[in-house]
Formats: sequence, structure tokens, C-alpha cells
Amino acid sequence: MKLGILTLSALLLAIPGLAIAQDAEHAHDEAAHADLPTEAVAVLASTSDSDVKGVIMLKQEDGYVHLTGKVINLEPGEHGFHIHQYGDLTKSDGTAAGGHYNPAGHEHGAPGTHSHAGDLGNITADASGVAKIDTKAEGLKLHMVLGRSIVVHAKADDLKSQPSGAAGPRVGVGVIGIAQPKE
Repeated sequence: MKLGILTLSALLLAIPGLAIAQDAEHAHDEAAHADLPTEAVAVLASTSDSDVKGVIMLKQEDGYVHLTGKVINLEPGEHGFHIHQYGDLTKSDGTAAGGHYNPAGHEHGAPGTHSHAGDLGNITADASGVAKIDTKAEGLKLHMVLGRSIVVHAKADDLKSQPSGAAGPRVGVGVIGIAQPKE
């Protein structure tokens, strides 16, 4: 009889623990299925040798990320435009952002080829130093670049030199963060 009472007592003590475990599993399941962010923003800050600034909006679309925005205080002409590995702005020259975002290990190249996922090509600044951005990054997933950075370079990306297109120093860097959804 004592064994039956002990077994029943142990079972009664285990039931609340089982319920807690089920609640925790359910909460984990909901978190795993939560909607991924669909909008992000990168506010570009100047590196030590420039006055470049800008805001880039990123929006997940079906099969691509749409990037829009404006960069100011650039030298007129083309400038390399990339997503870099890290969202680290601790070095004044922007080099803490690391190299191009390249999870598949491809060589550098033009967007739309088998190049780095972060290869976005060039942006073009007009005579007043303003570059308007409206580009699609085919195959990119927004949630994979959150916390990384967008970098604007001093020179044009030649779309072939390894490992990064010979685009020169970084003149503007911004961390990609989740944006408040637009309604």
C-alpha cells in the first residue's frame, strides 16, 4: 500500500511539471512560427574621411529584397554598394563591418550572377552628390541580413576584381535593423 501511495504522490507532483513543459513547448512552437520581419532600415553614417549620409529601406518581396532610399554628400559618379558581413561600426573607417556578405562562398561579381549575396552593384550620384536607390536583390532573404551592414564605397565597383570589386575605401556604413512596418 505504501508503494501505491508513493507512486500516486510522485504522479501528482509530476503532473504540474508536465503541464509546464507542455506550455513551454507550445510557446516555443509559436515563436518558431512567428512571422519574419518584412521591412528593415539602414541609416548610413559617415566614415572618418567623409560626410556621406543616407537612409536605405529594405522590404522583403516574393523572391527578392527591394532596396530604396537616398545617399547624400557623395562624389558625383558611381559607388560600390554592398551588404557586408557584420553590423559592427566600431572602427571609424568602416572596416569592422568585414567583407561582403557571402554565405555561399561565391566569387565577387555583378548582381544577378553567381556572386556574393551582398553584391548589389553600384549606385550613381548626380552632380549634386545625391544617389537615389531603387534596386532589387534577387534571391536575398531579409531575415538573413538583419544585423549586418550596408556599405557605400568611394569608387565604382568594377564587378570583377576579387575579392570585392576594387571599390576603394568605405565612405558610408549603416546597420540593417528591423523597421516599423508601414501601413
